[in-house]
Amino acid sequence: MQQKKFVWLACFFISLSLAFLGQSQVALAKTQTMIPTLFIHGWGSSYHAEEKMAQAAKKAGVTKTIILADVDLNGNVTLKGKIPVKAKAPLVLVNFENNKNVNAKMEAGYLKSVLETLQQKYHFQKMNLVGHSMGNMAILDYLLENAQNKELPQLNKQVALAAFPNGLVKEMPSDVTVAKDGRPDQETSTFTELLPLRELYPKGASVLNIYGNLEDGSDSDGPVPVRSAQTLRYLVTPNAKSYEEHQITGKLGQHSKLHNNREVDRLLIKFLWGK
Repeated sequence: MQQKKFVWLACFFISLSLAFLGQSQVALAKTQTMIPTLFIHGWGSSYHAEEKMAQAAKKAGVTKTIILADVDLNGNVTLKGKIPVKAKAPLVLVNFENNKNVNAKMEAGYLKSVLETLQQKYHFQKMNLVGHSMGNMAILDYLLENAQNKELPQLNKQVALAAFPNGLVKEMPSDVTVAKDGRPDQETSTFTELLPLRELYPKGASVLNIYGNLEDGSDSDGPVPVRSAQTLRYLVTPNAKSYEEHQITGKLGQHSKLHNNREVDRLLIKFLWGK
């Protein structure tokens, strides 16, 4: 009798443990899929530049939800579209009305306004950020100012397309060399200002750095030098959970084609959502 009672109790606790584990896994999966991904366009561009990447993610089954966050000249944010309560991996296309602004700190302020607006309405705790060209500078300056602010959504993953932490072709000295850790032997003023990120970059965030090389002798995607893009490693790797970089070569590595590129779509989708 005692043996039967023991077996019954053992089965009960095993069933209880499995049920709890199953609920925990479901909760974890729900938390991960509810992380929004924001796309930030470059100089002179608009949210249209990010539409094909977003549609590629939608086609891959990542999400059914894509909304627009429109930011006017004063930083006021208007959300167009809604994120359902049970939305899976929602995508937010950020559109700056002031799209020819070269002040990264101002753009970082715009991005903060978008995140605050989203957080107030949807209460997200984490986020992914995808930037192209100048959009990356907005992201880096935003993190420089807000990475340690626990009242804002915390960075989960970052994707950089055509980032230029050490300047554009016209700004970076042509004889710059980059060490294995990503540090350039000649730093532009912009890079120097970003150096505090080595301590401030959010621990636990993962980074994917994608840049182009036309292989035409310029060692660039046109405006962005490969060696400038590679310096992102130095700024984020002390704290980043992981860092990987990919070079897109030839005509498809051209600056503006990086956000209209099936290989980039594949890399981005795999990195952000594991598909």
